[in-house]
Amino acid sequence: MTAPGVDEGVRPKRVVTERRLHPVTPFRRAWAPVAVVVGWAAHDPNQAQEQLTRLTTTTLLIVLAVVVSAASLYGFLSWWFTHFAVTDSELRIRTGLLFRRTAHIRLQRLQAVDITRPLLARIAGVAKLRLDVVGADKKDELAFLGESEARALRAELLARAAGFAPETAHEVGEAPARELLRVPPRELAVALILTGATWGALAAALVVPPFLWLATHSVWTVLATGVPLLGAAGASSAGRFVGEYDWTVGESPDGLRIDHGLLDRTHETVPPGRVQTVRIVEPLLWRRRGWVRVELDVAGSANSVLVPVAPRALAEAVIERVLPGTEVPATAALSRPPRRAGRCLPLWWRGYGIAVTDTVFVARHGLLRRSVALVPHAKVQSVRLTQGPWKRLWRLADVHVDTGAGKTVTARLRDVQEAAELLHGQAERSRTGRRDARSDQWMA
Repeated sequence: MTAPGVDEGVRPKRVVTERRLHPVTPFRRAWAPVAVVVGWAAHDPNQAQEQLTRLTTTTLLIVLAVVVSAASLYGFLSWWFTHFAVTDSELRIRTGLLFRRTAHIRLQRLQAVDITRPLLARIAGVAKLRLDVVGADKKDELAFLGESEARALRAELLARAAGFAPETAHEVGEAPARELLRVPPRELAVALILTGATWGALAAALVVPPFLWLATHSVWTVLATGVPLLGAAGASSAGRFVGEYDWTVGESPDGLRIDHGLLDRTHETVPPGRVQTVRIVEPLLWRRRGWVRVELDVAGSANSVLVPVAPRALAEAVIERVLPGTEVPATAALSRPPRRAGRCLPLWWRGYGIAVTDTVFVARHGLLRRSVALVPHAKVQSVRLTQGPWKRLWRLADVHVDTGAGKTVTARLRDVQEAAELLHGQAERSRTGRRDARSDQWMA
């Protein structure tokens, strides 16, 4: 029986419930007033020191109590006035005490939903949910949620973005994943040791400070230069090891899942159909071991690394999951520029090469550090041909392929007739590629 006046074909309106973040969040946000005080002291340390010496112990305790109370109140109020809710078509985030801000994130525009767990958050049992949205330069985030709540909300958002009805999205759960690759810590450590950037930063940190001391005899100049150089050396080796530790790539219906991190664990997703370019990077000292690094350009996403280090055959197997039906051309299959290109770029012209397959445009550059870029034809936004006066003299030209991630892959020093044919041929391949491309929708 149907109640009078109720249309059986009309679905009852779903009640939207607003939720708050985890109660531990105020402790994270309470640092803002403290940071203001520290910033003021760092801006004029001499004046800050003079002011502190004038204060008595009682006054210092009162100031400390006021600062702690203000920080606690700010953290609590910022948490209290932050709400989020999932409606039929969007995720709505409401923040702000004096200046209110409401973010409306359309579920169909979601690029990726990542979970990050910094060290202190792991201890507290909470996690941060980061949202990549098409066309947004900055990621919106929900920090912090309970770990189980974050995973449940992520699964619900992906299910809703995939087209599941609101009533069933809660029951879908997180799609199962099949592990494709795991990077052993020892292999990662050896790879970082064999990276030229690590040795270059370390050499600069050891060589530059002594020269500055001999030239200036100023301890402050040496420290101001040496400390950042040592920090850069640490970031290029120890920092990368900590960030890329236990790197795991798994395959699921909602894309490739990447888990990594020693102290801060990150759970990322590479959305299907959103990858614009895949790069295979091969440093000089890795070639004997047959190792490569795989990097990505994903439209609207900060995800840039797919595989930090792996044997080439295993890396190519993972690439095939990102770009189905794509076979990475062998080095011998890449066409080099004509020999007269050496007049424009002596020696280094040998590092360039191109190939065009049924699915991708391939361009290589580099002699010591080789990099091979693969661009799916469907992701090419525009194709350009450029030719300067010197290249015009030697009948050479460059062909630039622009992708949706705002990046460009270039076939350099090609014969001018070949470049013109490549320009027109790639434009046609891009049109047909977009027509036959796989859907960008989640779980499609």
